[in-house]
Amino acid sequence: MIRTFARLCVLIVPLLFWAAPVLPGEARIKDLVEFDGVRGNDLVGYGLVVGLNGTGDGLRNAPFTEEAMVNLLERLGINVSGEQFRARNVAAVLVTAVMPPFGRAGSKIDVNVSTIGDASSLLGGTLIMTPLNAADGNIYAVAQGSVIAGGVVAQGEAATVTEGVPTAGQIPSGARIEREIDFALNDLREMRLALRAPDFTTAARIEDAINLRMPGRIARMIDSGTVVLDLNAGKIPDLPGLIAAIENIEVVPDQKARVVVDQRSGTIVLGADVRISRVAVTQGNLTLRVRETPVAVQPNPFSIGETIVLPRTEAEIAEDDAPGLALVEDSVSLPEVIDGLNALGVSPREMIDILKAIKTSGALHAEFVVQ
Repeated sequence: MIRTFARLCVLIVPLLFWAAPVLPGEARIKDLVEFDGVRGNDLVGYGLVVGLNGTGDGLRNAPFTEEAMVNLLERLGINVSGEQFRARNVAAVLVTAVMPPFGRAGSKIDVNVSTIGDASSLLGGTLIMTPLNAADGNIYAVAQGSVIAGGVVAQGEAATVTEGVPTAGQIPSGARIEREIDFALNDLREMRLALRAPDFTTAARIEDAINLRMPGRIARMIDSGTVVLDLNAGKIPDLPGLIAAIENIEVVPDQKARVVVDQRSGTIVLGADVRISRVAVTQGNLTLRVRETPVAVQPNPFSIGETIVLPRTEAEIAEDDAPGLALVEDSVSLPEVIDGLNALGVSPREMIDILKAIKTSGALHAEFVVQ
């Protein structure tokens, strides 16, 4: 009996840790598409940050700050008509936030705060209650709280040091949602899946993967960037549960062969599908040296004359040793392309020039993007 139990354990334990194999390059559908209607909404508001240590707006240069202060104090029952403010502890700011999908009243969201006047820092400031509006003009949230500035300023008599961006900051959980956005998810009769990177092959694979795992063949590709779910075809009683099941289905996304080059930093990114036809490449460096050594000629003593400067120029052109022609075979893959270019011993910026020349010759079969 004990031996039989031990044998069963030997057979069962590996099954407990077995999982379906994951193909290289697979990604979840939720990482490839946006579900129609399930998105955030941008909010914006105008407010005041107070409590600054002399780093606020100069009210002469920012009259809108003074006007906002007057309106705020009058709403609080303080009459300041005709008064002149000279405070440097107030800054006018724009407050931005994103209301998440299905955000409920009472929940909190993060807000970003940025100055619009000549304030030099928001360090130590507090945002006064600021309503946040959406594009329809309605107020959906109210923000207030202490600002965490994104930098710091150290100033002395003759020098100033700035680290980061002290004129912008963030208030974690600084806004409370006061109004919900009406969106009846379960009333939808169809839902569109918008691909973040439109591609016919990827869209077709998403359609096949959904229809393979869901009843009724509810998925249909209509173009390279959209897959539509027909919710009537499958008679889906629980749409949120369907979305939860679909977004975790894994597919292998496809994309165009692309070479991305950033000339400023010398960064080169080659896609896995980049191919190069048979081509010969050589690379060499020319060094030009120009040296100016002017000579001043003085007149003889007690003679009538003037000093003359005679130019003398030494010019030299030297060519560094190069490894000669490197032959790139036909239809090589990405690792072979990298190995072949590294064999030339070139720097990233020189490699960019080589890739440009290969593209111009027609041997590089990929989209060439220069940033």
